[in-house]
Amino acid sequence: MKSLSEPAAFQALCDQAAAIDWVVHVKPPFGGPRRVLKYLARYTHRGAISNHRLRALEDGYVSFEWKDYAHRARTKLMTLDAVEFLRRFLLHVLPTGLVRIRQFGFLANRVRKSKLDLCRTLLAARLPAAHSDGETGEVTENAQPCPICKRGRLLLIDFIAVALINTS
Repeated sequence: MKSLSEPAAFQALCDQAAAIDWVVHVKPPFGGPRRVLKYLARYTHRGAISNHRLRALEDGYVSFEWKDYAHRARTKLMTLDAVEFLRRFLLHVLPTGLVRIRQFGFLANRVRKSKLDLCRTLLAARLPAAHSDGETGEVTENAQPCPICKRGRLLLIDFIAVALINTS
């Protein structure tokens, strides 16, 4: 495929995407920042092994369930010496100063501004007309109430003309 930085190649990709009969599934918004953090924490701040997988601690041995992906992800039981179990468990504990989640790519903190500017240039996109005031986070111009939830703000940045093709 030609480089998408070439206008003709990018337009061909847009035409191809516009020809697809897209089905969009939109879920209701999360119930605020606390619920978002609770949801994300299940994936980002969980331990190396959950309590429900631990089956027994007897005579210095730990038994736990594990999935054998080489055999259709069958659940099996493994029993290890408690010291060996702790050694393996501690392999998953990060040293002080290391973080589990990082942003990579064009959203990485070090390059976010320059990469977003480059993305806007390549897409011939303008900066949003409105901006956050920095303290309250409220959008200051051209904002309208969200027609769905009535609480958020809807900001029209630009229209994208798409030719819809009816294939039926």
